[in-house]
Amino acid sequence: MRVSFPGFFDLQVNGFAGVDFNSPGRSVEEIQLALGALRATGVTHCLPTLISSSLDDFAACVKEVAASGDKTIAGFHMEGPYISPVNGARGAHPLDYLREPSIDDFRRRQEAADGHIVLVTLAPELSGALPLIELLVKEDVRVAIGHTMANGSQIRAAISAGAMLSTHLGNGCPEMLHRHDNVIWEQLAADSLRACVIADGHHLPDAVLKSVVRAKGLSRTILVTDATAAAAAEPGCYKLGSLAIKGQENGYVSTGRSAYLAGSALTMGRAVANVARVCGLALEDVLPMATSNAAHALGMEPAGEVAAEWDAADHRLVIEESSD
Repeated sequence: MRVSFPGFFDLQVNGFAGVDFNSPGRSVEEIQLALGALRATGVTHCLPTLISSSLDDFAACVKEVAASGDKTIAGFHMEGPYISPVNGARGAHPLDYLREPSIDDFRRRQEAADGHIVLVTLAPELSGALPLIELLVKEDVRVAIGHTMANGSQIRAAISAGAMLSTHLGNGCPEMLHRHDNVIWEQLAADSLRACVIADGHHLPDAVLKSVVRAKGLSRTILVTDATAAAAAEPGCYKLGSLAIKGQENGYVSTGRSAYLAGSALTMGRAVANVARVCGLALEDVLPMATSNAAHALGMEPAGEVAAEWDAADHRLVIEESSD
């Protein structure tokens, strides 16, 4: 069945088609190549995402990506360095670059980005987090909770200060958690938080994905890819900032020396198809999770139009054409 819909809006893209947005020294041509390949998958708006790094590396990377002038870029997502240093919670973020939330540090990074950071992921339990959240909200920057060991009261305080999103809910936390008092349940229960999820079959088991969608509902679930340079590229070795990562045949992306997940090789069309299959939903119910839900969280609208072929029996969405 041929279908058309607004362009996908991806809030979390670390790289694509062999190009890492987190490695300084990328050329304009490389960035444009990666974003062109991303548009071919139906994404018409995205937030290039920069993970925890030094201020110098952040500044270099954000300037290089911005220099491409690509209209796919709707702003930047700053994921860290204000995240938990606890193993498991920090995920693949390099420990050496983590720091407590700082208004001065954020202002330097926002200056390097020429004011185009529109989303910040942080851990609300860290000293300085709440004043920074309040500042970000005043400056119309969205705040997401992620890579955190926060307790219930700390999560609720962050929400009261203005946090409105959960970054890749169900990930960025240790494998072993208290069965009741943990960051997943607290964020899942918070009606004012929209949940971003990575539906690649690796980050979340099917039962967890289905539970998140049921709890948050169709309007508060946002699909993200967390794509890396391994997405839309041959299996093999790539970079995620200072990290060596490896993309496998099955789409699993890990740090070079461990089984730790390090982003994904997911495309948004595949994420949509996976949610439709796992949750037993119609395509028209899932598409807003990848389009308008993300855009509206930023106070924006989806852009362009995508034409695709949808195979409901096999849950396969093939992008045929994408216009800006």
